[in-house]
Amino acid sequence: MNSKLIAAATLLAILTIIISLFNPQNLFVPITIPGSKDDLHAARILHVSGAVGPESLAFDGNGQGPYTGVADGRILKWEGEERGWTQFALTTSNRSDCVRPIALELEHVCGRPLGLKFDKKNGDLYIADAYFGLNVVGPEGGLATQVVTEAEGQPFRFTNDMDISEDEDVIYFTDSSTVFQRRQFMLALLSGDKTGRLMKYDKSTKEVKVLLRGLAFANGVALSKDGSFILVAETSTFRILRLWLRGPNSGQVDTFAVLPGFPDNIRRNSEGQFWVALHAKETPFAKLIASNPWAGKALLKLGNFKQLHASLAKKPHAAAIKLSNEGEILEVLEDCEGNTLKFISEVEEKDGKLWIASVLMPFIGVYSL
Repeated sequence: MNSKLIAAATLLAILTIIISLFNPQNLFVPITIPGSKDDLHAARILHVSGAVGPESLAFDGNGQGPYTGVADGRILKWEGEERGWTQFALTTSNRSDCVRPIALELEHVCGRPLGLKFDKKNGDLYIADAYFGLNVVGPEGGLATQVVTEAEGQPFRFTNDMDISEDEDVIYFTDSSTVFQRRQFMLALLSGDKTGRLMKYDKSTKEVKVLLRGLAFANGVALSKDGSFILVAETSTFRILRLWLRGPNSGQVDTFAVLPGFPDNIRRNSEGQFWVALHAKETPFAKLIASNPWAGKALLKLGNFKQLHASLAKKPHAAAIKLSNEGEILEVLEDCEGNTLKFISEVEEKDGKLWIASVLMPFIGVYSL
């Protein structure tokens, strides 16, 4: 460990001790969000049998589903209470070793499907696989086909989420880092890495264009209802950025919202509002780490990934935030004690219900609005 990291680790330790002397619990207690409703514990649970980590959800053009990607590399479809979950698609055929619900060391072999979106025009399902790039599979499922795996000669390392513009016939998607892969997500989060990208894939020309670069853990993506702007979550900075696609501000980027925690996926509802899932809420400790990359780098030298993740989310819980078309917080729903839901990654509103995914849990939640 070099002298700078030693000094950083020492300073972090001193700050931690000082805060702990006053109230040791406060350091890791999630902040209180004004106006929040602690109601998500009432959600109904749909267990994903034999699987873990339904990270994203999508419904097909007939309203069937949801479909979700799980940690062993499969994309599953919910067929109702009688049939439960069935296998719908895969992003690789090399699956002889993919027999456990979760195996981080095999993600690059088995695949890890994250963001999912259906093309409403033809029923194709597009899949952002963290290791295999942007993929597509037809309405009947099966083995997906790779669409694109690099941009400007730079291979994707952590393909994450997407949204589709049927009007433009393009797909907007993120690569969280050009350095770290998904199984190294704590490195990407704590090291101050700012190599994430937002890209656009033109389905007609098959060309990829980088729209934004230098993003801190580029994550969720969502188009506005009128297509005038696109949102992208910067997980490491607690921010949602807005890139204007049309109008007088075309090409400009601004901060759409600053959130009280680590944002994951963003999903637009039928009214043009946005639901954002927080993987974990802000704590004094998490805020210190997010605001000071040197502190995160020091921590990386001092602990393993599981311990570091636990320190950032000491009290597992769930928080979903609804934003207006202007970025104002309209509603906050939580399971503050994590009695039913925790570590949520996506909130999809459909027919008066919120379908709630989690990148870590073996189930999804269904909450009636």
